[in-house]
Amino acid sequence: MADKKRPPLVAYENRKFLNQRAGRPLRILSEYLEPQSRFDQHHISDTIVFMGSARFIPREQAEAELQAATGEEAKRRARMHLEMSRYYEAASELAERLTIWSKELGDDEHRYVVCTGGGPGIMEAANRGASEARGMNIGMSISIPSEQTFNQYITREFAFHFHYFFMRKFWLAYLAKAVIFFPGGYGTMDEMFELLTLLKTSKITKHLPVVLFGSDYWNEVINFEALIRHCTIDASDLDIFITTDSVDEAFDYVTAELKKVTPAEKGPTL
Repeated sequence: MADKKRPPLVAYENRKFLNQRAGRPLRILSEYLEPQSRFDQHHISDTIVFMGSARFIPREQAEAELQAATGEEAKRRARMHLEMSRYYEAASELAERLTIWSKELGDDEHRYVVCTGGGPGIMEAANRGASEARGMNIGMSISIPSEQTFNQYITREFAFHFHYFFMRKFWLAYLAKAVIFFPGGYGTMDEMFELLTLLKTSKITKHLPVVLFGSDYWNEVINFEALIRHCTIDASDLDIFITTDSVDEAFDYVTAELKKVTPAEKGPTL
């Protein structure tokens, strides 16, 4: 029997319903509409996306870890963390320089905002660089069993947390005007190949420069020449992106390509 003293819940306040299978379409739609409302409110329509491993740490932290390491395996891992920390430092520097450059464009409604997956590692580095340049920046975190946490450098208004991977990936790609991939694992590979596939199949039609940062890493873990040799991709498919080890080259390439974007091309397009 219904409690006569308390009226029944309206549907949009019924958490039991919203969390059931029947409420899934509403949950998905919420992960589209709620970010959209925040982006519209703050006139955010163009981003520069940084992707890469969540496991990299700053050089100073890596040096301390190596100094404290005991045992051969611990020392080996610490030495690798120190070696890979150069990518953390590079991502931070590049994000800072791109943010300063964007702020100097003088176009409040079409500034290029650094955007990441919101977690640690390369994501933290890029948000940190943008923050140190006193620029707003975006973090799009995801709920996973390891409990990914937001890094501390994300602009408060633009800290998003997603349940659905595909909605998070949609927003990472939808506003992107340039994407920079640093070394990473399964997640980075997934994001990179999906984006390259969308470009190759013209599902993304906007001008979208793509940078693979870290030549040694990418050339070792992905044998693009073998893909060409086995006729699974064309040689021209490598023209979709550039590979570099230089912050200067990445900065010059991205800014030069973004200068080619016409006013009509600004704003989200897929």
